Amino acid sequence: MTDFHAAWTLSRGRFLAEIEGLSHAQLAWRLYPGMLTLAEGAVHVAGVEAKFAAGVDGLELDPLLQRVASAATDGVVNDKPFPFSEAEMTPEFVAEILEASRAVWEPIVQDPTPARREASLVSALGPVIAGEGAMARLTFHAGYHQGQAYLIKNAPGFPA
Repeated sequence: MTDFHAAWTLSRGRFLAEIEGLSHAQLAWRLYPGMLTLAEGAVHVAGVEAKFAAGVDGLELDPLLQRVASAATDGVVNDKPFPFSEAEMTPEFVAEILEASRAVWEPIVQDPTPARREASLVSALGPVIAGEGAMARLTFHAGYHQGQAYLIKNAPGFPA
């Protein structure tokens, strides 16, 4: 197991554990206007994984993963609407999307070849980064959102 894979697996596993078993109402609850719901945060995590996988490995994503990849930025770091509706983001859909993004990203961090490390891609925040930078960022990305999920779940008014 590479260091990138070990760190990503730990961070992502904690995020998945934080949202596991939540209902559609819980995943769709918004702490305040403009903040991502837990479902949107999960699809965003999957979106960054898919976007980075496409950039690092030159993958042609299927239409659904292309839409998921747009969640890396749309409605998160820009003024475009989030690419999925609340009705679409059921617990089953969120789990399916997270599995689909895992399937394209995990092989990269399991085998971070020199070509993958040196690949050039545009990050979700805009600057051009190397594949190694994408791998490093994703080692903690899901963990960042795991902390948000914990706070949201413990906020007054969170659905039981």
